[in-house]
Amino acid sequence: MPAPAQAPSGGGAGAAWRHLLLLLTALPLALALLAFALQWRGGGVDDPATRWPPHTAEPTTSSWLSRRSSSACADILAASSTPTFPYLRGWSFPFDAPHHPKVCVQTSTSAGLDQILPWLFYHKVVGVAHFLLFVEGKAAKPGVAGVLESIPGVKVVYRTKELEEQQARSRIWNETWLAGFFYKPCNYELFVKQSLNMEMAIVMARDAGMDWIMHLDTDELLYPGGAAEYSVRRLLADIPGDVDMVIFPNYESSVEHDDIKDPFSEVSMFKKNYDHLPKDTYFGMYKEATRGNPNYFITYGNGKSAARIQDHLRPNGAHRWHNYARSPNEIKLEEAAVLHYTYTKFSDLTSRRDRCGCKPTKEDVKRCFMLDFDRAAFIIASTASEEEMLRWYNERVVWNDRQLNLKLLRKGVLTRIYTPMAIVQGLRESGVFTSVIAASQSAANDKVPFQTNKTDSELRSVSGRFISSNSRKILSIVEPPFRDNDVSAVPPLSPPGLDEQQSFT
Repeated sequence: MPAPAQAPSGGGAGAAWRHLLLLLTALPLALALLAFALQWRGGGVDDPATRWPPHTAEPTTSSWLSRRSSSACADILAASSTPTFPYLRGWSFPFDAPHHPKVCVQTSTSAGLDQILPWLFYHKVVGVAHFLLFVEGKAAKPGVAGVLESIPGVKVVYRTKELEEQQARSRIWNETWLAGFFYKPCNYELFVKQSLNMEMAIVMARDAGMDWIMHLDTDELLYPGGAAEYSVRRLLADIPGDVDMVIFPNYESSVEHDDIKDPFSEVSMFKKNYDHLPKDTYFGMYKEATRGNPNYFITYGNGKSAARIQDHLRPNGAHRWHNYARSPNEIKLEEAAVLHYTYTKFSDLTSRRDRCGCKPTKEDVKRCFMLDFDRAAFIIASTASEEEMLRWYNERVVWNDRQLNLKLLRKGVLTRIYTPMAIVQGLRESGVFTSVIAASQSAANDKVPFQTNKTDSELRSVSGRFISSNSRKILSIVEPPFRDNDVSAVPPLSPPGLDEQQSFT
């Protein structure tokens, strides 16, 4: 009798594999259908950019900006129609939270909103808590100052007659450390004015509960390299408690074309400071990095410093701080820097010329300018035609030799830094700048008492009372038992040249 036929031994296993493959195919499809259904019905993941009210999601500025005689500021600050960094929308930048240390930045400026707003909000993003803006010129005009006053954490100080009278009674005039800069025109006058403003800012920052203070110009951005996060506050939090002052070496912008409109958004290449380069690299590449200019940097090379706010603190010129009672303990940062966007626009040539009344001669410019390149630029801007000026600008300022750029980038003399560019572009595209402008104008129309609604006499009265109260604090400081007045103010200094190679090596 024949044996019954038996099923193949592998039949059960093959069926199991088929079922498993069917399950693996069906599961992703089911999940995709579920996600589509949730999204269609309004569920699923909530995009923060969709939660803001319509008036903040799309800032409306055309009603005000369209009435402006010049569209330059609007073009630079206007939001993109396709934001790539939308999560800044609706940020109020609250800095009343107990974050420490609290950092204050002080500046003296005559710039417009197109420069001040990107500068200011960039520093808010990197952790600056308080801003003291000593304004004059364009920055003091009601349409500009009113916007600045509407921003939380910003104090605007106007250069009124009362301010000048109070600063004329400053103790600085009776001391020797700044005396070499007194009664000289242009850059020297600005240097003294900055120092007097810094003196007043120390008292104001202390009253505001700040821990650190730093003077920056509005063409400079702090770069917190080496910090555990991209934060100046975090950087200074890691400084040992016995350190009084911190030096940020400066990097200088290296523009790659002559039609820059918005330096903070368009410039990513910088020349490194001497302090952040091996000495053999610095001096070995000096001539190629200088390109026929008087110095390695076209302007200053000795950085800026931040000071811990404490008794007897005083300015020591725009680049340093000092202490009346003792020599401060000072360190220099090895990775962090100040990014200096100098001569980034062709118009910077003529703007410097228009700020000084000196004669365009080699002898007279020495009275007005401290640095050789500023002197040469002033003479060119005062004597050359537009075409000659543009040619000179391309030869001396613009880095349009790609092979040289690559060589210096490989050697580390030049470097690429993209984070500030990304932050400023993100702020612009998300509508932060235009929202601030629109909100300020709306508040002014609703008769909210910003400075823009005050008469000139009211402005002088308010500013005078404020200045007087603060200057009394400055003038009544108790003298320390030891007064160090022999340390002269630190001016803007050029980096070391080839003739100094032996002493530096």
